[in-house]
Amino acid sequence: MAESPVAPASTRGLPEFAGYSVEAEPRFAGVRRLLGDLWASKKGTVGALIVLLLLFTAAFAPVLAPVDPTKQSPRDKWVPPALTTRGSWAHPFGTDNLGRDVLSRVIYGARVSVSAGFLVILVAATFGSLMGALAGYFGGLADTLIMRLVDFQLSFPFVLLAIIFMAIFGPGFYNIVIALAIALWVNYARLVRGETLKLRELEFVQAARAIGVPRLAIIRRHILPNVLPGILVLATLDVAFVIIYEASLSFLGLGIQPPTPSWGILINEGYRYLAEAWWMTVFPAAAIILTSLGINLLGDWLRDTIDPTLMRTN
Repeated sequence: MAESPVAPASTRGLPEFAGYSVEAEPRFAGVRRLLGDLWASKKGTVGALIVLLLLFTAAFAPVLAPVDPTKQSPRDKWVPPALTTRGSWAHPFGTDNLGRDVLSRVIYGARVSVSAGFLVILVAATFGSLMGALAGYFGGLADTLIMRLVDFQLSFPFVLLAIIFMAIFGPGFYNIVIALAIALWVNYARLVRGETLKLRELEFVQAARAIGVPRLAIIRRHILPNVLPGILVLATLDVAFVIIYEASLSFLGLGIQPPTPSWGILINEGYRYLAEAWWMTVFPAAAIILTSLGINLLGDWLRDTIDPTLMRTN
């Protein structure tokens, strides 16, 4: 009888296939493959570059900003952008009605918007995912109570809920984070509940239940990790909405308050001077549009990558 082939010593102890030990997947191979897919996608690459630029700007705002964004110089008010007539490279984006440098204020506004966006999504996704997993796995009274609360909240417009909260508790950075998180958590609860209803009937969950694994441990170890890709896609797309809504509330005077530079505040301060200084409004508005575009392109690519059934031509 022929002897079984002997695997090389370097591969012994690894999983076997057809009599030989197979090489384990190289470390970080999945990350490299994901980055390769990202590079091959035009919209994914553009979106990632814009998001990286945004994160870099927010992280190094004190280094990148030419001057203190709150420093006033009345004699330098309404200096046009550098590329226009009478413009100055000392203020590439021009100055506002108080002589403050618009470029510096836009750069620092990125820090506020990025911080608000990530904090809102972190709070909303964590709380909403937990509620959705509990509703979907336990069912019964827990499912009824949580989903009726979700339905009740969804009957109100998203912005109206945020405005009501801000009107009651007052403006401020942390209040706007809480308000937007309260308005957004229902989206994650619905998503995770639907996925949990499918996952709880699969064999690996049934097996864990059969051997006595606690239900909360099943949710933590088996349910939530399997719905994480969908949560990441939704969270990525929601960051853009949060940035827009934060700017909207700040524009209305219900969000971030002066002198803290925020893109919404900059637009609020500039729209009254459109005839004299259009750049006060145009540059922060362009920053919001560019940021939203980049995040949505990245989120769209991520959705296509995670769910191949939605794949479209890039």
